Amino acid sequence: TAKFTSALDIPVKFVEKNVKLRGKLHRITEKGLEVEHIPISIPFITSIQRKWQTKGLLLVRLAGVELAPSGMAWLQRELKPKQTMWFQLLGREDLALECLVLVNKGRFFSVCLNEEVLRQGLGRTARIEGLHHDSRLYWKLHKRLLRAELKALRKNKGIWKEESYSERIRDRISNNKFVQTLKQFASW
Repeated sequence: TAKFTSALDIPVKFVEKNVKLRGKLHRITEKGLEVEHIPISIPFITSIQRKWQTKGLLLVRLAGVELAPSGMAWLQRELKPKQTMWFQLLGREDLALECLVLVNKGRFFSVCLNEEVLRQGLGRTARIEGLHHDSRLYWKLHKRLLRAELKALRKNKGIWKEESYSERIRDRISNNKFVQTLKQFASW
């Protein structure tokens, strides 16, 4: 029922047990998502606790994802301020939390933001900080993220998009020295 206002407030056992927490998105920055933790509410106790709770935001990073610049723009378009989300704690690094972020899409459907970013080709798979390499959870999550990245690669999406044959030929012709000399001569 406690409200966490800093990554250091979260008990180590919560991180070790990969607890899921609920939060409300405030901002998307270069460092990650700034989320306000929403504690579990118990009717009478919660109203009393609100008076003494301090304000603060948790910095949540997408675990196992290295965002491309287009990924940041996509997140800003897709996520709304004050949107409720769940984040599963995987690790803590200084003041940032490495998490799997789940966003509700409809009543019964939720999307893992980490996988969706990779599926859209807006980032690359990276090492999941905070989890040990020999743990079963690490390899399970890493495999899911690699599959999502592979889908983007196969569909030529985002950073994996390749130029078509005609675009490559057009670029080669326009970059040719002889063609550039002819253009200069014609502009005279």
